[in-house]
Amino acid sequence: MFPTHRPRRLRRTPALRRLVAETSLEPRHLVLPMFVADGIDTPREISSMPGVFQHTLDSLRSAAVEAVEAGVGGLMLFGVPKAEDKDPQGSGASDPDGILNVGLRALAEELGDSTVIMADTCLDEFTDHGHCGVLNATGAVDNDATLIRYVEMALAQAESGAHLLGPSGMMDGQVAAIRGALDASGYVEVGQLAYAAKYASAFYGPFREAVGSSLQGDRRTYQQDGANRRESMREVDLDVAEGADMVMVKPAMSYLDILRETADRSPVPVAAYQISGEYSMITAAAQNGWIDRDAAILESLTSIRRAGADVVLTYWASEVAGWL
Repeated sequence: MFPTHRPRRLRRTPALRRLVAETSLEPRHLVLPMFVADGIDTPREISSMPGVFQHTLDSLRSAAVEAVEAGVGGLMLFGVPKAEDKDPQGSGASDPDGILNVGLRALAEELGDSTVIMADTCLDEFTDHGHCGVLNATGAVDNDATLIRYVEMALAQAESGAHLLGPSGMMDGQVAAIRGALDASGYVEVGQLAYAAKYASAFYGPFREAVGSSLQGDRRTYQQDGANRRESMREVDLDVAEGADMVMVKPAMSYLDILRETADRSPVPVAAYQISGEYSMITAAAQNGWIDRDAAILESLTSIRRAGADVVLTYWASEVAGWL
């Protein structure tokens, strides 16, 4: 007996498939991570991330305008200081003349409120040891001393024009410390996109090149263990309770189950970061002719949206926005 219900009927044409699609991918869902570097005269391509650049201030402005005109939802800015400007405290992170804060001001002047300007609120790019926080006498990251630096960094970023701050260091209490300082200083409208579930991952490798990281060793004492799920839910709940306006799961690819569970329980919007290693794997496979590049990009981004992300940080944001 032949089946009377035929799901394939609704797959027959592109128009039918579009009509019943359960998940949409739109330019507004995408955020473009960008790197602005001190001491360079021309944009510098990141060798492990073909097509992604460390920008000068001028090229940062141009690429940001292009992204906004394509319709992306926002920009996440990372600063890359000169190696000689790094120190154990990551002083450049809170220096008004540090490259990240100068870059934020450039974006704010160029774009105003036409997009969402986000700032990476972490010390790792600025410390000579490459860790996300201040180290104690034994060489371990000092959580509470680091919070003091995060507060100083957050206030500098708010002053420089960021709409959303991105505390990504996975320090206990970071969201509450930053929220309290912002409110006390009159920045009550500046929000936080908290990296709530950030895992220690092998897929961060290309990013380390992108920001000129000085890290020796790993960050497993403060980033999460990839074996754990319940721990992420505790982290999400804590960040929401501390005042996070959005929460993030990072990386995306290997943690779609965490993303789904976070989306199911979170009362605030949820972001996911398609990180450097994900970008580089698809790019390398496509360059070797092993996969269809554009189809793989769209499939990967749609899967992140399907898993529950309201916002996706991706290095393809501008390009994909132009396709949609």
